[in-house]
Amino acid sequence: MPSIDLVRDYLAGLQDRICTAIEAADGQARFLEDRWTRQPPANAASHATGPSLGGGGRTRILRDGAVFEQAGIGFSDVSGSRLPPSASAARPELAGASWRAVGVSLVFHPRNPHLPTTHANVRHFRAERDGQTVAWWFGGGFDLTPFYPVDADVLHWHRTARALCAPFGGQARYEAHKRWCDEYFFLKHRGETRGVGGLFFDDLQDDFDADFGYLRAVGDGFLEAYLPIVAARRDTPYDERERDFQLYRRGRYVEFNLVYDRGTLFGLQSGGRAESILMSLPPLVRWEYGFTPEAGSDEARLADYLRPRDWLAELDHS
Repeated sequence: MPSIDLVRDYLAGLQDRICTAIEAADGQARFLEDRWTRQPPANAASHATGPSLGGGGRTRILRDGAVFEQAGIGFSDVSGSRLPPSASAARPELAGASWRAVGVSLVFHPRNPHLPTTHANVRHFRAERDGQTVAWWFGGGFDLTPFYPVDADVLHWHRTARALCAPFGGQARYEAHKRWCDEYFFLKHRGETRGVGGLFFDDLQDDFDADFGYLRAVGDGFLEAYLPIVAARRDTPYDERERDFQLYRRGRYVEFNLVYDRGTLFGLQSGGRAESILMSLPPLVRWEYGFTPEAGSDEARLADYLRPRDWLAELDHS
């Protein structure tokens, strides 16, 4: 099997390319980099009671830009001597195995309420025991969270997702990973999706070369999907009411990431760096008890977009 370093090098380069593109799109702010390491326990006693940790990463944050209120993108290459209980219980073959995980994860929170929040993640995991690989897989995807949805944006987002799936199973791959995205990014306690979806996949382990190719297509396709929406919506006028609604809806983002997101849970349980794991949270957010948008308002219109829909069938009339 090819070295995991091959995937690491691609992901490190992906972080660089996305940062360069987002800085150009923002036109004002720059990413600040925070390099960090995970140090193994300093004494034998702690090593005997807890997993040995290693690796590190680069967390980059852009703040107070012309377009982005906060944009966070992290690259990580971390390892451990054993997995947290939540992971090993789900995959018994991983019990007692050492592991290494490499990934890039981003969440961008624009200032303008008419420009959607977005998330993307691409990652590779490998576990070994006695020098032999006992498990490996790829995972990732991207999704879009608008506050004032525009059909043309949703259509472009899903057209891009379908196009990048074409060499890897075509329509069947797109439909399967779109459905997985709808199901994963669902707030059960609210009965709504986090946004209009996109792609999500995990445990992809059929063929290393093909699966790695798909990971690269998703990683490279993110900018193709998002930058045209940035260009179209960045200068849309907005008022205080729309800004307040954006901050209120950001609360849903916080709820999902802290209650349901598996990456957040794994990162915290495996001794990950909290600042980097929680960079996905928005810089400003508000909750309001019993908020109900006015019937017929633009805010009320959002509810119709927060359910699984066949966007291409409904919107693509070309």
